[in-house]
Amino acid sequence: MKEYFLRMLGYDLYANNQILATMRQAKTPQNTLVLMAHLLGAELRWLKRCKNQSEAGLEMFPQVETIPFEMLIAQNHRERSDFLNNLADADMDRVIVYKNTGGVAFSNTIAEILTQVINHGTHHRAQIGQLLKQVGVDALPPLDFIFYIRQ
Repeated sequence: MKEYFLRMLGYDLYANNQILATMRQAKTPQNTLVLMAHLLGAELRWLKRCKNQSEAGLEMFPQVETIPFEMLIAQNHRERSDFLNNLADADMDRVIVYKNTGGVAFSNTIAEILTQVINHGTHHRAQIGQLLKQVGVDALPPLDFIFYIRQ
C-alpha cells in the first residue's frame, strides 16, 4: 500500500507542476493563486498532522504574494515522500488523532488522510483549470492520472 501512495504523490507532483506551468503562462487571476496556495498549504497541514507536529502559523488561505510555488511544490513532495518512505506498510493503518481548524477532534488512518490529500488536490486543480478557461486559456495540460503513468 505504501508503494501505491508513493506513486500517487508522484502524480500529485506532476499535476501540481503542470497546472502551475499553465498558470505562469496565462494571465492568472488572483483566485487561481489563492486556490494553489490553499492546496499546497493543506498538503503541509495534513503532513504535520500525520507527524504529530504543530500546525501553528499555517493558514487555510495564505497570502499568495509571498509564496514561491515551485519551491513549495518540491518541498511538499520531498517531505511527504520522506515521511512515507520511513513507514512500514502496516503504518498505513495507523490512526492519527487531530483537530480540524474549528478545534473539533477527529481520527483517521494515514491511508485515509493520504487519499483525502490527493483528492483535495485534484478538486482544486480542476477549479483552477476552470478559472483559467474563463480568462481565455484554450488548452489545459492533461492532468488525469492516466497521462502521468503513461510517461
